[in-house]
Parts: sequence; C-alpha cells; structure tokens
Amino acid sequence: MTVITRFAPSPTGYLHIGGARTALFNWCYSKHMGGKFVLRIEDTDKERSTVGAIDAIFRDLKWLGIDWDGEVVYQSTRAARHAEVAHELVKMGRAYFCYCSAEELDAMREEAKARGEQPRYNRMWRDRDPAEAPAGVKPVIRIKAPIEGETLVEDAVQGNVTVANSQLDDFILLRSDGNPTYMHAVVVDDHDMGITHVVRGDDHLNNTFRQKVIYEAMGWAVPTFGHVPLIHGEDGAKLSKRHGAQSVGDFKDMGYLPEAVANYLLRLGWSHGDDELFTKEQAAQWFDIKDINAGPSRLDAKKLEHVNSHYMKLADDERLVAEVLARNSDLKVDATHMQRLLAGMHDLKSRAVTLVQLASEARFYMVDDVAYDEKAAATLHDHDAHHAMHDIYDALARLGADFTDTAIEAACRKIADEKYAGKLGKVMMPLRAALVGANTSPPLFKAAEILGQAETMNRVKAALHWMHDHGHHHH
Repeated sequence: MTVITRFAPSPTGYLHIGGARTALFNWCYSKHMGGKFVLRIEDTDKERSTVGAIDAIFRDLKWLGIDWDGEVVYQSTRAARHAEVAHELVKMGRAYFCYCSAEELDAMREEAKARGEQPRYNRMWRDRDPAEAPAGVKPVIRIKAPIEGETLVEDAVQGNVTVANSQLDDFILLRSDGNPTYMHAVVVDDHDMGITHVVRGDDHLNNTFRQKVIYEAMGWAVPTFGHVPLIHGEDGAKLSKRHGAQSVGDFKDMGYLPEAVANYLLRLGWSHGDDELFTKEQAAQWFDIKDINAGPSRLDAKKLEHVNSHYMKLADDERLVAEVLARNSDLKVDATHMQRLLAGMHDLKSRAVTLVQLASEARFYMVDDVAYDEKAAATLHDHDAHHAMHDIYDALARLGADFTDTAIEAACRKIADEKYAGKLGKVMMPLRAALVGANTSPPLFKAAEILGQAETMNRVKAALHWMHDHGHHHH
C-alpha cells in the first residue's frame, strides 16, 4: 500500500502555524513511508476563497519548503461528484430525502431544548414514504446514522476513542440547492484521492465519528486517523489573537528563517530522542504518527529564538545580505556598501537572533552618515572620549597600508596604556559610537578594517565635529 497523506486548508488568507505544523507532519510521514503528500484547497466558502487567499497559502507553504505531489485539488470543482455519492447512498437505502421546512426544524430545536436535550433533527423523514413529500419543496439528503451501539475510532495519536451512537445525528450530506456539506465533501475527496492517513487537528475529532458513518455506508476503507492537539500560547490557553503572532507570515515578518520555523514547529508536539535541532528532511527519516504527543504543546518564544540563531549562523552570507537589503529598502545601497555588508556578515550573523535584528545591526555598513542612538550620544558626551578620539584619529592616520584589525587593536591598546591606565574601554567605547552609532556591535576592530581607513577616519572626524558642536571643545 502506498501511503498518501494530505493537507486540506480552508483559504483564510494566511497559513496558521497550527496548519503549518499539520502540513509538516503529513509531509514528513509521507516522505518517511516513501509515499505521496497531496494538497487540497477546501474552497467551498466562495466569500473567503479568493485567489489572493489561496495564493497566500501556496506562498507560505513554499516559504517553509513544503512541496506537494501532483496537481492541487480544489474541493469546489468536485460538487457534482459529491452529489453523485449522496444520491448513490439514497439508492442503497443508507441515506434519505428530508423535506422539513426551516420552521419545522426550528420547532424541533425548541422542543428538544424544552426537554433539556441536545437540539437535533428528529429523523421524521428517515423511514417515511417519499410519496408523502409536500409539493414544491426541495429536499436535503441526510445520512442514516446508526442509532444503537457505539462507534470506535482507533486514533494513531489519541488511542481508541468511542462515542455512543445515540450522540450521532442524521446529518445533512447534500443541501437543498444540491451543494454538499463540508462533512460529506471531505470524505468523498479523501476516498477519491486515495488518502490512507488523515493527520489533522483534534478539533476535527468529533467530525471523524460522523465521517466514519459515510465511509462505512459506502463500504469504503477507512483511513488511519491521527488527531493532533492544538497549539497553546505561553500561558497555556488556546492560541488566539491576544497571543499575537499566529500565522506563518507573522513569523516571517518577525525575521525568523523558514528552516528555523519548520524545525521549531516539528519539535512542537513531536520529538526524536533529545534532538532539538534538525531539518525537516532529518525529521522525515525518523517520523511516525504514533510519536506525536497526545497532550497540547505551548509556544515558547525563547526556544524559537534559540533555534533561529542556530540557523542564522549556518545561513549563506549572500542569502542574508539579500534579506538585509530587503529590510532596509529606505537606503540607497552601492557596490561599496554591498562589499562591506558581505565582508561583515559572518560577524553580524553570529550574534543576531532574527533577521530584523540583523537588518538593524547591519545598517552601519550601508549608511554614509551614522546617526548616534541615545547611548552612543551619551558615550560621546564623555569628557575623556573627546581626548581619546583625537588620539585615535592620529593613530589611525599613521597606520597607512597596514589597516588590519590587529594593527587597529594594537594602536587602541597603546593609547589605553599610555593615557587610561590600560582601560581599553575608554578608547573602544567612543570609537564604537563613532563607527556604528550604538554601544554594541560586532567585533569592533574587524568592523573598522571592513569599513577601511578612509571611512573609519571620516566617521571619527564626524564624531569629533559632533562633540565639538555639542559643547565638548576645550579652551
């Protein structure tokens, strides 16, 4: 048997991280089993299923590196097939036409409520002769759900789950306008697409008991189900708007790399020994549905940052340069800036946790005039800093062709030893403020070497002018 898994999102305009994780689980399992992973768009809600919303799902899946086999299936194109199966069930005596009006159904609901029961359809047309059908009423088609006994779902994640059949209703397969219900369409599509394993969120577990009724009525093989617990926020509550980021696009915007998000999501509710850092290809080698945790997992921002910084260090410098440029589109970047950025990337990426941080910390390589943040300005306001900067300027001028990080460091140490009792910070702090505009930076002497002698001296000179204008000249 070829294993075929699927991901079947409703196009809401973005990919929820819960959906992304489900897609990853299905992708990994199909790869693990040498099977297929297919994509179906449940686009029956015409209002929400815009081309833009569908494209957003493709974009987010592709960003995560999730590819699928064969053509995408659109549920909306299959309505005729869904109707055909519903009518077949009627012919087999496993489903029936129901001619109740909306008013009759409302009255049933009220009666049930009055008796303190679940409001549901009372099956009045289940065994009635269709010859009694009122004229001019378009019927719905309802399934004949089992009334006695119980239905068992052998869930690969949750274990055996049973429901008393008295809890199941004769739900609608086909509406009076001939359109299928979601419940019915999913079963027909999963069967026709040969889906062997349905791995999805445990918010669908209740649907599974109903869907199993359709499989059994048609005499179709029931796929293996695995219901994955939903992701919770850091506070342990179900993920919602107030938790902030919850779509793949949010994580992208916050500067996380796709391979980090994939690794992090896979590790959320599934594990392989003590492995924390792995690619989705590695996960696929190990993946089994029964290893998915049956309890919910919590988002953990710190852990995601840890995973992301790992992948930042591994990422290709050219790729990160492109990301930095995209996130600093306000700057005019020329060949010199590009050269600096590429040369500085190794040190930049080894300290940045996100692309947002990287893009901000890389700006000093791409600007012609450094702006000083509050802390840098305070550093430059220091009385000693003014003297140190004059000494640095002279020392840098003397370096000539040997403008390397070691030579720059030696020059700075000499000033510190001669004037500041060996306190290197007295020299480095103002130099850093002048070159970077901040009090933290990648390794400073290396950054100065990358900027080059002319640019470094220009920045020191600009800082001296700034200090002069801000009242630090000595009479």
